[in-house]
Amino acid sequence: MKAVFATETLALGINMPARTVVLEKLMKFNGEAHVPITPGEYTQLTGRAGRRGIDIEGNAVIQWSPTVDSAAAAGLASTRTYPLRSSFSPSYNMSINLIARFGKERARRSLESSFAQFQADRAVVGLSRQIRKNEVAIEEILVNAQCHLGDFIDYASIRREIKEVEVLLSRRDQKKSFDNRQRSRLESDLSDLRKSMRNHSCHSCNEREDHARFAERAGRLNRENEGLRNRVESRTNVIAKTFDQICQVLDHLNYIEGEKPTPQGKILTKIYAESDLLLTESIRCGLFDELTANELLSIASCMIFETRSIEKQAPKMPSPKVSNALTEVISIWAQLEEIETQFGVKTQREPDAGFCWISYKWASGGSLQSVLKGSDMSVGDFVRTTKQLIDLLNQIAGASEKLRPVCRDAVKRIDRGVVSYLMGEI
Repeated sequence: MKAVFATETLALGINMPARTVVLEKLMKFNGEAHVPITPGEYTQLTGRAGRRGIDIEGNAVIQWSPTVDSAAAAGLASTRTYPLRSSFSPSYNMSINLIARFGKERARRSLESSFAQFQADRAVVGLSRQIRKNEVAIEEILVNAQCHLGDFIDYASIRREIKEVEVLLSRRDQKKSFDNRQRSRLESDLSDLRKSMRNHSCHSCNEREDHARFAERAGRLNRENEGLRNRVESRTNVIAKTFDQICQVLDHLNYIEGEKPTPQGKILTKIYAESDLLLTESIRCGLFDELTANELLSIASCMIFETRSIEKQAPKMPSPKVSNALTEVISIWAQLEEIETQFGVKTQREPDAGFCWISYKWASGGSLQSVLKGSDMSVGDFVRTTKQLIDLLNQIAGASEKLRPVCRDAVKRIDRGVVSYLMGEI
């Protein structure tokens, strides 16, 4: 075989050493955006360059383009240490299963012992050390800012307020909508502040500007410490706090009562997809009850599919019934987004209907060529997404006895051809 063209998934999944590996670009889609690949990902993709026992060395070639930074490419190739960073965060499914098994308090304690929390705590130690270092520096600086005529820090505070009002006035000048009454009020404030500054005992100090420089340095460090303290607060017990916020959402939606899941909460314990809460709410609302197998799998696909194209186009809908169901799903998602925002939980991603038409046509018996015609989706991505859809349908079947027959029928309709053949390989 002279050459193999492979997606990232296939490149990592096949055992096919090569003399040379060519990378088309140094960007990848991470599920949310197109981002540069990491040194670890670069090593994975190029690691099979060089055939054992045949080649003395392997070659990795990066296709040139105006957007490729040569220094960044060299950095990718030369980096050999990859810090382990946990991206762990409790989900709705994980949280309610922990509650069902251990109760809230024990579940919270176990999450506090996670590696992700350990890393967050370690970061807090460094931040706290910097805060203390700044505090020592502030104490030393304030010694030089002392004035024998009075409280220079108070005087410096007045000067800073004057500067802030002056900046505000200059910005307002650029806005046509600036009310004359607002201007008059600010100008009056500015006049009062200048009068206070002139009447302050430190205003006549011969070393006033020297003291002011030290006071400004102390002020900058104080503002830096304020930001550092906010970061410490956000990282302290961050995993347990996330769990608490998720519990508030679950309690608000009546998924838990005390230390146990409610009947609708038990449905959530069996749904572990990324959009677990949205899917459970859709089941709870009876959204899928009147759908055929093809319609159900089509609308379910919007909860696992993510369009990779930067320019998103309006998705094609296979039927009015699917289109109406999608509208209802988006409505449920919007309601959940409001609740999640209210309790400070990261919102679940918006449903993406980019696979609805393709999955519906495949379930209707269409050929692979006809299903993907007019789409920029590769066969590998089609198989991978269909596998995820099959997994999701099996989750729904396990969670809802009422939907089990139609879900099993839906799986049979899409688990065929190239999907069935490659089921265990991609």
